[in-house]
Amino acid sequence: MDVLRTPDARFDALPGYPFAPHYLDVRASGTDPVRMHYVDEGPREGRVVVLLHGEPSWSYLYRTMIPPLVDAGHRVLAPDLIGFGRSDKPTAVADYSYLRHVEWVTAWIEALDLTDITVFVQDWGSLIGLRIAAEQEHRFSRIVVGNGFLPTADRGVPVAFRIWRAFARFTPVFPAGRIVRAGTVTTLPKDVVKAYDAPYPSARYQAGARAFPGLVPTSPDDPAVPANRAAWEVLGRWEKPFLCVFGANDPILGKGDKPLIAHVPGAAGQPHDRIRAGHFLQEDAGPELARRIIAWGA
Repeated sequence: MDVLRTPDARFDALPGYPFAPHYLDVRASGTDPVRMHYVDEGPREGRVVVLLHGEPSWSYLYRTMIPPLVDAGHRVLAPDLIGFGRSDKPTAVADYSYLRHVEWVTAWIEALDLTDITVFVQDWGSLIGLRIAAEQEHRFSRIVVGNGFLPTADRGVPVAFRIWRAFARFTPVFPAGRIVRAGTVTTLPKDVVKAYDAPYPSARYQAGARAFPGLVPTSPDDPAVPANRAAWEVLGRWEKPFLCVFGANDPILGKGDKPLIAHVPGAAGQPHDRIRAGHFLQEDAGPELARRIIAWGA
């Protein structure tokens, strides 16, 4: 497996992102270890909050949520998924699978021995994080979902997603920063847009981002479906607190909270909401999301 590592200089002086880098080697099925980057801020004795990003973003997405959560006394960790941010980047789309992403993040959680986790998941962070929470119930105490879901190939696929999947596969240029900007209701400054492009000096670094849409299990014969359906069953018995705060201005997932709230017992009576935000609601309302998590008692 050919692996690239984005030069550190690409991450110098990014606006609003002063966090020191941390690294761990993680392993997945059929691969050599790869290096995963993560942010780790706040007191080590604080209650753990894990923030999982999706595509084509990285931990930079959480830069406005991390400080208020730290100020509230939490230990806040935000990993870069393999293929994203400062983490290693296998160069072939075929190097990535749903299972490998689950295994890489699971290996990271186990290596740090994280417990009593409040996890915030969004986009592919939800596909990975909800699966891991179901498989590692003993490590998680609370779940917050923002514009994400756990697909089990039991529902139809929105046309907007089919268009997005085709774009990711065939477009000759994959502009991460402009993609994030298109998924917000606020106007992102140019330097913020460029920060989302920082992990990708060239197209060779973008295999992970291009792979994700094709890895979403949309047909029953997808190899990820049995494990996802098993996780869905666990979530159907999940009585620990479960909160949905969704950006309403999202054509694909803006209403994806409804089946989650109906299915998860721990969602009953929680202060769910849909707010004025797009798919990348962390960009549109990061400090507000942090305040809601804190007020929720995490």
